[in-house]
Amino acid sequence: MLVFAASIAGSFTFGSWTVSSIGAAPLNALRFAIATTLMGVWVFGVRGQAFVWPRAPWRFAINGALTAVYFVTMFVALTMTKPVATSAVYTLVPLMTAVTAYFLVGQRSGPSVLLSLVIAGAGAIWVIFRGDIYALLRFDVGLGEIIYFIGCVAYSFYTPLLRRFNFGESPLVLSFWTLLGTTICISLWGLPDIVATNWLALPPMIWAVIAYLAIFPTALAFFLIQYASVHLPAPKVIAYGYIVPSFVIVLEGTVGHGWVSLSVVAGALLTALALFVLALLPEK
Repeated sequence: MLVFAASIAGSFTFGSWTVSSIGAAPLNALRFAIATTLMGVWVFGVRGQAFVWPRAPWRFAINGALTAVYFVTMFVALTMTKPVATSAVYTLVPLMTAVTAYFLVGQRSGPSVLLSLVIAGAGAIWVIFRGDIYALLRFDVGLGEIIYFIGCVAYSFYTPLLRRFNFGESPLVLSFWTLLGTTICISLWGLPDIVATNWLALPPMIWAVIAYLAIFPTALAFFLIQYASVHLPAPKVIAYGYIVPSFVIVLEGTVGHGWVSLSVVAGALLTALALFVLALLPEK
């Protein structure tokens, strides 16, 4: 899940480079189509798994739709706000996941887990409001953060449903069908924008970012979260996102996008601290 968090962090920084050249729907439709193809070749070709039509394919339509909402809103938000603030919104997902996991699969989070989630959420809110107490008091939150928050609410249902919808398939097979479901949902929703995109005019850097997004925070990340979801409680799985803002802060500074204030860094470190607290707790 640490590898998962590092891959996700890159999607915020590198994804922000694409927003002026390609729309959210075409970008995500292409990245998921590539990721689905790569996963299919790996699962059914290299690994030799038999290609069998899955039981209850509606499972992947639901998870595909939830994932589509999450990723599209993320890239829409990146046109309105900075990657660090967007990644901070992502760290609110574990607390929401604890709630959805309780109602969907009956997972109960103990007091120590809930306390860690609340502490991390406080750190995330501090980052979202740019470390400005007056902005917090005014509830001066941007439209980008609100849009992405809606996507994160959808994503909070995704991880618990992975366990509920697991009918004994391997994580690799589940990853393939979920990726395919997401590709179909995004493509149907964004078909007009996909057709209108001048694909041949995209600069090489955009294609490089699309390749990164397809491989690391998509194909690889889907497999990692599918694997972790059957070995760890849902809130703990998604809690590794707490360290994402810290990764994004370092990455943003490294690529020359500027360093955030120490006040914002303090909020990011608070969310990372909650991750380490959760990592030390017994797994259930």
